[in-house]
Amino acid sequence: MRIASNTMKDMMDFYHTELTSLYNNSEINAIIRTSFQHVLGFSNTEIVTKATTNMNQSDLLKLYDGCKKLKQRVPLQYVLGEAWFYHLKFKVNKHVLIPRPETEELVDLIIKENKNTASFFDIGTGSGCIPISIKKNNAQASVFACDISRNALEIAKKNAELNSVEITFFEADALNAKSLEPNLQITVDVIVSNPPYIKVTEKSSLQKQVIDYEPHLALFVEDDDAIIFYKKIIDLCHSKLKDGGRLYFELNPLSAEMVEAYAIDTKLFKQVELIKDMSGNLRFFKAVKC
Repeated sequence: MRIASNTMKDMMDFYHTELTSLYNNSEINAIIRTSFQHVLGFSNTEIVTKATTNMNQSDLLKLYDGCKKLKQRVPLQYVLGEAWFYHLKFKVNKHVLIPRPETEELVDLIIKENKNTASFFDIGTGSGCIPISIKKNNAQASVFACDISRNALEIAKKNAELNSVEITFFEADALNAKSLEPNLQITVDVIVSNPPYIKVTEKSSLQKQVIDYEPHLALFVEDDDAIIFYKKIIDLCHSKLKDGGRLYFELNPLSAEMVEAYAIDTKLFKQVELIKDMSGNLRFFKAVKC
């Protein structure tokens, strides 16, 4: 399909025509608002009041190409190369997960419960959205973060620079405690992780956009030990979490109680708690070390 003219209105009509089989009308309007704000720098009001304004060829091509990618089910955040999380902007690409609202809930809980906490460690940091948001709200804290993916760490470092915070990032494997030692030789007050937790057999339940474009390394875990990352990180608390320190997880509701049971069995913690998200699912784990 050709675009009738260079006006914003005709580009909007193009988005509706091209995307109507994938999204409902309100979703397409939200995509238009976000895309036009990103490319043109217009506010929501300006998008309406300047609808008959002609776009330059460069902006028109950017919006046209973006629509074509969206039609291929590329997530909007990857099309734009950015996502918003906890009031901050983050660069994202195929090497990192798109930050989720549930993770914002976890970060909000951590920030509110640890206003004057001195040190934090995020395991499997991805885009860096968790440690950067924490540091932005607790400037005096020492914040560490690791990931097994070098590509993800490159994005996380760029995001720290974008948001003007200093984070100690390093490469490490959450399943290999020894890989942490050269870079984290202290105990910390808070450990947090949103590790891979979706079973391979659950893959079919996910949206095509997720399966086709987001990094499987950060999403999936083998069915034979679905909570392996949680167990390894809980075990790590023996040596890396201070007495009285707190451990936080984002969980798969289907295996939340398994994580809780493992933590209790270690007898490492004086308090273990599962917390529901805004949708009523068992989504978060909190434990306080003895």
